Formats: sequence, C-alpha cells, structure tokens
Amino acid sequence: MIHPPILLRTISDLRANTASWHSEGLTVGMIPTMGALHDGHLALVTEARRRVDRIVATIFVNPAQFAPTEDFGAYPRTEASDVEMLAALGVEAVFAPAAREMYPEGHATTISVAGPALGLETDFRPHFFTGVATVVGKLLIGGFPDIAMFGEKDYQQLLVVRQMVADLHLPTEIVGLPTVREADGLALSSRNAYLSAEERRTAARLPAVLQQTATAIRSGTDAAEACATGRAALEAAGFRPDYLELRNSETLAAPIPCSSEPLRLLVAAWLGKTRLIDNIAV
Repeated sequence: MIHPPILLRTISDLRANTASWHSEGLTVGMIPTMGALHDGHLALVTEARRRVDRIVATIFVNPAQFAPTEDFGAYPRTEASDVEMLAALGVEAVFAPAAREMYPEGHATTISVAGPALGLETDFRPHFFTGVATVVGKLLIGGFPDIAMFGEKDYQQLLVVRQMVADLHLPTEIVGLPTVREADGLALSSRNAYLSAEERRTAARLPAVLQQTATAIRSGTDAAEACATGRAALEAAGFRPDYLELRNSETLAAPIPCSSEPLRLLVAAWLGKTRLIDNIAV
C-alpha cells in the first residue's frame, strides 16, 4: 500500500519535521526540485534511499532565478502528479511552499557566490546563481538535511551549491549524480516538454556534438579549435549556442594548457524557444 507523503507548506513545518526525524536518530536526505518531475529526479530519490532513513523532496518554482524575460510563468507546475510519483518511491515528506513563504514581504537578503559561479551561465543569466544560492541556502537552513541530492546535468549549479555549503559551513553533504539521458542521448530536463516533435528530433544533436568535441580534444585537437568546430556544428543543426567551453571540472576556471587537470565540457544552446544545457567529462 502506498502511503502519501506528509505535505509541508511552511519553513517552520519543514524544520519541525526534520527535527523530529533527527530526534529519533534517523538520517535525512533532501531532493530540491522545481517540480515537473522526470526520471532524472527519481534517480536522485532512489540514490538517496540507499543513503538515508528519511527523504524530503522540495517542489518550488523559484522566482528569484528567473529574469523578467524568462519562462517563470510558463514553467510546468504539476504538483499533484509529482507527489504521486514521489509517493510511489516511498518519499516520506514533500515541502511545497508558496512564493510568499520563501520570500515574504520585506525580504532583503540574498546569497551571492563567486568562484564556480563566474562565467558560462552567468555571462547570459547574471541573476541566476544568486537566485539559486539564495533558495537552496534557505532550504538547507530550513531543513538541515544530512545530504542533499543534485544532478550533474546542471553541473555549474552543482559546483555553486557545493561552494556555498562549504563557505557557509552548512552541515549538509552535497551529492551529485550522473546525468540521466534519453535513449538518443538527450539529457532529461523538465524544459524538454517545450520542444516540438521536430525540435525533439534535432535536440539529439546537442549531446552528439558534445561527444564529438570531447573526442577531438582527447585526441589532441586544440580545445579552442574543437569548441569552435562544435559551435559551428550546432549552428548548422539549427541551434543558437550561448557557449560550448572546456573548463576545469573542479573549479570551472579556464584550463591551463598542457596540464593534467580534470576537464569538463559544458554547453548551452537554444533550439527554437527552448534553452538546453548539457556537459560531459573529457
């Protein structure tokens, strides 16, 4: 029999719920999401279940990480079906606050992160990581989970959250999980729902070009040349690339030539009205 999760609407209820679990000696995992759940989110739940005794998933479309010209109003909101999916996996609690709960009247504090937040997404969405860091900080301080799960598809976001947690000495381990993909390689994303049937077929070119670029770099092609070729291939397929860049996978700084540092290739590109992001290790 499937038991519905406890539905929490306020920070005080989130804090009390986690405190109750901790008082019983239970470990707690948090899955922060904006809802419109897919198999990538569910993989985070499954991995959290292996690691902790209790799970709280959060569903909140965070207005602070959307610019006025972006898709805040159109972003899919499917709370009822999301909760059903989480219940089927045995998630014990769901925190789904209203915007006024997270940002009450007079709210005046934000969290700003440098380091891995500089460049890439910030070059095109300068507001984004302040919004992400602020809401994730609020969730972690509100719930004080032992671990919090994030997917590697949003790789820069994962590193930004890790930096924030380390800098603020928050007692939560940030766990990253490999990107979950469709059979044709496209990374799962709630925004994939925006794609038309034709665009969805074209979208598979994004991970393919990413792999081709990584292969070229591994074989000794100059990174700048390989990335330029990759961007041209995306444009030829109908994308409008924001970036395709090689970075240090631990800091996201530009790599040092002829070094043995770990590397990550990251891409963001528009296909019609949909912005897709992806990344792979090199």
